Amino acid sequence: MRFSQTLIPTLREAPAEAEIVSHKLLVRGGFIMQVARGIYDYLPLGLRVIRKVEAIVRDELNRVGCAEVLLPIVIPGELWEESGRWGKYGKELLRLKDRNERDFCVGPTHEEVITDIVRKFVRSYRDLPKHLYQIHTKFRDEIRPRFGLMRGREFIMEDGYSFHASAEDLDQHYLVIRDAYQRIFKRCGLASRVVEADTGAIGGKSSHEVVVLADTGEDAIAGCDACDYAANVERAESCTPEYESANTSDLQKVHTPKLKSVEEVASFLKVPKHQMIKTLLYLRDGGVVVALVRGDAEVNEIKLKNAVDAEFVTLADANTVRLVTNAEVGFAGPVGLPKSVDGIGAITVVADDALKGVSGAASGANETDQHFLGLSEGRDFKVTQFADLRMVKAGDRCVRCQKGALKIVRGIEVGHIFKLGTRYSEPMKATFLDANSKEHVITMGTYGLGIGRTMAAAVEQNHDAKGMLWPLPIAPAHVHLILASDEKRQMGDEIYEVLQREGIEVLYDDRDARPGVKFNDADLIGIPYQMVVGKKTASTNHLEWTERAAGVKQEKSLTDCIATVKEALRH
Repeated sequence: MRFSQTLIPTLREAPAEAEIVSHKLLVRGGFIMQVARGIYDYLPLGLRVIRKVEAIVRDELNRVGCAEVLLPIVIPGELWEESGRWGKYGKELLRLKDRNERDFCVGPTHEEVITDIVRKFVRSYRDLPKHLYQIHTKFRDEIRPRFGLMRGREFIMEDGYSFHASAEDLDQHYLVIRDAYQRIFKRCGLASRVVEADTGAIGGKSSHEVVVLADTGEDAIAGCDACDYAANVERAESCTPEYESANTSDLQKVHTPKLKSVEEVASFLKVPKHQMIKTLLYLRDGGVVVALVRGDAEVNEIKLKNAVDAEFVTLADANTVRLVTNAEVGFAGPVGLPKSVDGIGAITVVADDALKGVSGAASGANETDQHFLGLSEGRDFKVTQFADLRMVKAGDRCVRCQKGALKIVRGIEVGHIFKLGTRYSEPMKATFLDANSKEHVITMGTYGLGIGRTMAAAVEQNHDAKGMLWPLPIAPAHVHLILASDEKRQMGDEIYEVLQREGIEVLYDDRDARPGVKFNDADLIGIPYQMVVGKKTASTNHLEWTERAAGVKQEKSLTDCIATVKEALRH
């Protein structure tokens, strides 16, 4: 691959909208180019990386018996109506009508389409299990696309779907695919970890994410320092802290002028933060949910949404707070809340498990500039239900081993696997007959791996101040051959031909450009090995050789350079 013959539009400056390292460097290095918000062209170097990731994914999935298909990107709305997702998915689903006014959508995921295939052709338990996958383009109309390939609207994804005669068979296969995903990322040269996760809009009984560890990752991961427990903070649990209740006393109202935050009120009332009851109101489908947590905790909105089985929860506006509590924002509390409010709907009160049996607590009094002291759960207020609502934090005791402490690290979700159960097969009537001709609903799993995300995650995990540091297995080329002197063009051309004959992928910078420009571009693009042919290069026994990540230059013969690359490729 000659630099002069391909399209590699390197830039000196990152685009203004680029916020994270991978977005900046992939654009600057000429790997991708934005077409519209959250939609990108993959240019020649970027596509080479994409194809290498895809090849590793195919190899590992085919090895465990999965079969590749290719499904349509435009899906009839009637299939989504069958599964019940047409009215629930939200605005991320790009909907359209054809010339006959029939509903369609651009596929964000393909559970309905694949289930429709299987229900037409699987009749017997002898036809199971099956695992079908595709590598295809998806579209989700994200409200705020950002971070380049990390959260785009259009993206390349491997999505797989497995079909089983029993939950036990799904459990076994789920572990096989989990291990295959881990091998994929190891082969891509990336450090990753499997963590428990929320099922989100896909649904199902349980799920796990595969995350690439990176300080710049947008996901927070909680992991135990004493056992293998790890989970996305949206899902993570910790041991319920014991509430150190104060002495029970009568309820007392205290004037707290203009004091709204937990810190301000706790200091004024001379009570510890954990003895405060933080009260937050959320709008939900059909009403308002009031969430109660300790004053030293934060509400995990994903847990809250799951606890009340809501389609959505969003923090209530000031007007809703006034209508429900008769007070300004900052003075809400659990005492005397109505069961419903005209125009708003039912009021549900959900308290974190840590507040069960609390006494001697403090909270807002549902009256502007007033707080209560001496609250007791059961005596002064009642809740609709208790649930784990807390966002875990570093130092919390592990819920799994109950000995270790949780640590919070950053990561990038690159894969997500789900045990769907019968979430799609039941409403879509995907069934099979057992050995006794009795009909059963097929049990399903679904598995997704972001191809473009993996490319971006590789950059987030592997870069320096000069540019990208590609892991060899997914690098756009193995060697970056730099012609630093036009006087040596014949030698450069000969070396290029030799490397190609040896099966080594080469990006040959044969441009009529200054050496400094070529060196800067080479460091930016980040191909693992650099080879320079310059004025002082007398023969192929004295080539300037650099391992990009280590940054150490040395003289090597062409024969030794070839041996170094081939040895690295064997590993």
